[in-house]
Amino acid sequence: MERVFRILRAPGVRHGVECAAPTQVVLNTEPCNQEKGFDISVENINTYTVTTKPRVLDRWLDKVVEASGSEFVYFTFIIALLTWAFLGIPFGQSNTWQLTISDSQAIINMVFDAFLMRQQLNSHESLMVVAACLRSRTTSHKRMLNQLIRSGKYKKVKSTQFQELQQTDFESELPAENWLGRISTAVSTFMGHIVTVFGFWVCIFIWIGFGKYCNWSDTWQLYINSSTSALMVFILAFLANIRERHTKYMTRCLESIWKVDAALELRLRTVTGDNIENPAVLIPAHKRSRIQRAIDYYADLVGTLVGIMILIFVLVVWVAIGPALHFNANWWLLIGTYAGLVGLNDGFVLRNVCTVLGDNENEEFAHVENSDMDMLAIIGVEKLDEERVADNSLTCRISIWVGNICSHEQTVVLGAITILGLIIGASAMKWSVTGQLLCNVPPSIIESFFTIILIAGHNIGEAKRRVDLHNLYLRRLKLVSYVDTLAKVEAVEQVEEK
Repeated sequence: MERVFRILRAPGVRHGVECAAPTQVVLNTEPCNQEKGFDISVENINTYTVTTKPRVLDRWLDKVVEASGSEFVYFTFIIALLTWAFLGIPFGQSNTWQLTISDSQAIINMVFDAFLMRQQLNSHESLMVVAACLRSRTTSHKRMLNQLIRSGKYKKVKSTQFQELQQTDFESELPAENWLGRISTAVSTFMGHIVTVFGFWVCIFIWIGFGKYCNWSDTWQLYINSSTSALMVFILAFLANIRERHTKYMTRCLESIWKVDAALELRLRTVTGDNIENPAVLIPAHKRSRIQRAIDYYADLVGTLVGIMILIFVLVVWVAIGPALHFNANWWLLIGTYAGLVGLNDGFVLRNVCTVLGDNENEEFAHVENSDMDMLAIIGVEKLDEERVADNSLTCRISIWVGNICSHEQTVVLGAITILGLIIGASAMKWSVTGQLLCNVPPSIIESFFTIILIAGHNIGEAKRRVDLHNLYLRRLKLVSYVDTLAKVEAVEQVEEK
């Protein structure tokens, strides 16, 4: 019984992350013997690799999630949407044509919510490990730099001198995105812009304005339901694709950072003779309220694809009752109603988790930056002129403000209350077509809005992380140049003494 309780309590648990960067071993540990060069052991691990999960099921699910963000899946959805749109020419007056996209979107929404949630959780876990490993190696860097400065042979430098240092062993910049990646990033920026959000609501109010003209009919409701459903299918496929694309690009950047960081450690160990292993760094789990703990519990259930298993069961039941309802409009709306309400809740939770985990990542990378600046202070560098995210514009501030409101835990609670209200309203209408549309149309509109906001949140977080990685890389390049330059000077002095 205790084991059952542990399993039930497992979702939503956030463990601390402990990691030590692989220590670079120097075969020749005699300090300050630069004539022999930097002796690299074949045992050294100087490349970044994503941690492999122990369970086969987890690895398989991650492969499925990765495939969901592929270009093939993305363009398949675009072709499907265009096909549906062109079929609207002969079948546009048919409610079945409109219900097709509504039901499809509701099901796709639930599936992709699970994929997006797992993407978010995987990315967060990887970045926490990255932050811990960087701090682990920086601790060793600081120890060895202190040793060099105390020896009196290595002098401190001014910030301006440090920034002028050059080297030729590594690329001067992180890898650049290819043309398709740049186009996707530009589209993502446009879709997540506050002006796009404003335009979305303008369209919604225009639709409301035609309500009286259309006698507030079911067909009038289906118009916006179909439009937002098609929009949602596109946005979900795009968001999965852009996230996967950005994850791969970030992995390439981390590979470059890892090589330079490992090379810096190796050089420092060569000139100091230091052989102390890199210490493990523990990033404790962040404190959460009970409401946030409940939200994380649900997020983990969705991210482990339990929600999809439940959806499959519901689909089987839905198909089974089809003959009893003669496959009428009510039957078609049933699955859309269920998936729409669940998807609405997923939208609130996704935005919340994106912000909470993003804030945690920002906090940990701020610790990494502080550790770096402490390291540079050892050699006399107090301040650097580094790139910063341009977040002072009005549109950016508004985007952040709207995102913070939409992602607040109380907003998630309000969303759950809204869903309950929709269910009560539909029940009062005895789950008629109009009653079910009540549970389809508002959720579809709100979900579309939250997905656009989710893209905005992704864009802000991605821009911040790219700047962080860029600055990390440049600092380490300069440090490699610093160690190399002083090592060459010292080697010349040793030759002259002989």
